[in-house]
Amino acid sequence: MDSIDLIKTFREVASHGSFSRAATRLDISKATVSKYIAELESRLGVRLLNRSTRAVSLTDAGALLLERSKPMMELFEQARAEIQEHASHPTGRLRITAPLGSGQGDLPKALGQFMGHYPDVSISLELTNRVIDMAEDAVDLALYFGPIEDDNLIVRKLSRRDVVVCASPVYWKKHGKPTHPRELADHDALTQSRLGSHPQWRFEVDGEPFDVDVKSRMDATEAAPLIQVAMQGFGVVYMPEMLVQGHIDHGELVPVLQDFTRSDMWFSAAYLQRRHNSAALRALIDFLEMRFGGRGKTKATTATTTTTTA
Repeated sequence: MDSIDLIKTFREVASHGSFSRAATRLDISKATVSKYIAELESRLGVRLLNRSTRAVSLTDAGALLLERSKPMMELFEQARAEIQEHASHPTGRLRITAPLGSGQGDLPKALGQFMGHYPDVSISLELTNRVIDMAEDAVDLALYFGPIEDDNLIVRKLSRRDVVVCASPVYWKKHGKPTHPRELADHDALTQSRLGSHPQWRFEVDGEPFDVDVKSRMDATEAAPLIQVAMQGFGVVYMPEMLVQGHIDHGELVPVLQDFTRSDMWFSAAYLQRRHNSAALRALIDFLEMRFGGRGKTKATTATTTTTTA
């Protein structure tokens, strides 16, 4: 039995001078009250109550425990009330991780809107492409772009996102536009550093994965410098559409190979368990699903993911 319950029972007996009245107050049997008091005395190695057929009184040790346990029980009740508020009302700080490059998309605006709806919730956002351990790193919600393969995670698919191959008009004029992904092997690729010294880009051909070994002219840990170099005409990028759409709209980049877009690239939210999540986390997951127009279903899956295909 938990020590808190034992002390709470003892305090009720001491306050009312009766096992029966304490049992009524706690909505348990008189026998259970007697058992709890005996257990507490056994743990402490001292008698706490003088018992007779007509009355119950405190020993010196019992009086000391009654006095010293008061602030502890008050603190426990205060903590329980605050914790229950976390369960019922969105409040507190949420720690979120998202892929590098997400700061250039619509995620920051969405998080700002969420905080506007829930003023008692604060957010810590870490942008990273490293594989995280959500339990060890104390992460409440991990946002991913791409397949997730960890069976320990619960995944809420938010929205399907395309990845696009694009380069500047000047580059395509000089080197020609590819009509099949295999032709990218002959182009200057601008790649993300996490792909290593032998980068591959994945596409779909006739519904099957199709990997292309590309020649990296430049690599970077972040998408932004690669996009800037691409706009100067020095290579081809393969990026989530949300990162380059503005440049495509302005004619600074021109997409190709749209018929070979991957179908498994989802923007997803992952968390550790289905039950007993805080009200703030539940509210954020629901908000992101509504905000990004998700049509996917919740499923169990794993923490390793590709944050982009480039």
